[in-house]
Amino acid sequence: MMFEILFFGLVVLPLLGGCLAFLWRPLAVPANGLVVVVQLVCGFGLASKVMAEGPLTYEAGGWDAPLGINMYADGLTALMLVMVAVVAAAVVVYADGAISLSDQTMDDQQLFWPINLLLLASLNALFLSGDIFNLYVTLELLTLSAVALIGLVGKVDALAAALRYLLIAIAASLLYLLGVAILYSVYGNVDWQLLGGEFRPDAPSLLAIALILSGLLLKTAVFPLHFWLPAAHASAPTPASALLSALVLKASFFIILRLWFSVFPFQDLRAAGLLLTSLGVAAILWGSVQAIRQTHLKLMVAYSTVAQIGYLFLVFSLAGEPSVAFDAWSATALFAVSHAFAKASVFLAAGSLQYATGSGEIESLAGVAQQQPVTTLAFATAGVVLIGLPPSGAFIAKWLLLGAAIKAGQWPLAAVILIGGVLAAIYVFRVVGLLMLSDPPKPTRPIPGRMQYAALSLAIMAATLGVVTAPALRLLGVDAPFGRAADQSLSVAEVVKTFGSSESSSKLWTSSATDGISEGVIEEASNDELE
Repeated sequence: MMFEILFFGLVVLPLLGGCLAFLWRPLAVPANGLVVVVQLVCGFGLASKVMAEGPLTYEAGGWDAPLGINMYADGLTALMLVMVAVVAAAVVVYADGAISLSDQTMDDQQLFWPINLLLLASLNALFLSGDIFNLYVTLELLTLSAVALIGLVGKVDALAAALRYLLIAIAASLLYLLGVAILYSVYGNVDWQLLGGEFRPDAPSLLAIALILSGLLLKTAVFPLHFWLPAAHASAPTPASALLSALVLKASFFIILRLWFSVFPFQDLRAAGLLLTSLGVAAILWGSVQAIRQTHLKLMVAYSTVAQIGYLFLVFSLAGEPSVAFDAWSATALFAVSHAFAKASVFLAAGSLQYATGSGEIESLAGVAQQQPVTTLAFATAGVVLIGLPPSGAFIAKWLLLGAAIKAGQWPLAAVILIGGVLAAIYVFRVVGLLMLSDPPKPTRPIPGRMQYAALSLAIMAATLGVVTAPALRLLGVDAPFGRAADQSLSVAEVVKTFGSSESSSKLWTSSATDGISEGVIEEASNDELE
């Protein structure tokens, strides 16, 4: 019964709210406000229940798989739902202020509200889906919502970007659906847990993997399949840009992560895993260089997304080493959440700065901090997270990825992680430096307070996520695809010693992050590492 209530709050209520917002415009904003509040309650409630009771399943209509449709929630699902709820709440607050601006250039501004609710319902349903065909259905609903959001501005460049995204998304969906059809013809079911127990690396199955991954990689916009992303994210209205970069890209990557480690025989696909990681490395370097070269603020942030997405793909080669598999996998999920908070904040702050100055060019930001201190603080704080500085969740995620790469002997990956941070610092501090110039203050248009503090709140959460990493890692351990063996020497204790050398603190963090390991092993490992 509890899962049914949570499912209603996370999926059914946003759908109903979206229909209501379409039919009765005066209720659009209250419907969005109600949905995001309910999402926060349900998201954190589901995370608490999963942590206490383990993975949860819900059989729609009372029929179990393969005849019925299952909804499933483990630690990864719960963390993704919390991510959606937090980002959506901030974006709704920001959008309420942005749409109220008299010269905001949205075509039929109120259409944002029902489309936003459809997008949230699609995201939540995708993360809860228990079979690969429902993943396709929810991914298509998500794509249609995203395309509509991109085109809301009504300008030629936005409509062109939306059309390009739609064509790419349709092609990607056809590839994914063809792969699903092949798997169904071979195994007779589409439930991903059942498939995980039956999967064998024969020719039809490998072809299905290639098709599914090709489609999902297009939607995730990993290098060199990122060509549609910069224009789409930069041309969209600011609230839509934040949702696209922070949440929509994570949905397709979530499917890749779920299928690769829970369905596909990834230990037999090491060459393919190395290829995926190579794409991630190229994305980090290419995206960072392109971000540095940009003169338009939102384009810079969009290319930064290309670079940051690359870090998510490092897991596919690192997880092939059993001793660091859980560290790499959990660090990837943690990085996804940290990036979602920070990138949504950066886009919201960038949109506010663009409105305040009346220009999207980076050079126009010189000295703006004197007039817009809150928005500048939000951009700078979120930028620090993109670089990966402590105490952010991105720092801990990169630390764990770096440690996993070193322990696995993959030194080139370790070098790329460090180089990526340096390149991110270049394009972030370039903007922050301009903002902080002591030139005579320029007159800027006032920004509504709710827009400023929505961006700042996300930035602060991203920057302080490292403080609550232990509960997040413990949640990720619920039904994780990797056992956390006692011989895994990487632990949060290594991160704690960066902040201080308190032995009691290290034991507390380590025991939370390595639930299931004997107390004696934890204590010994913590003491050894802190000495």
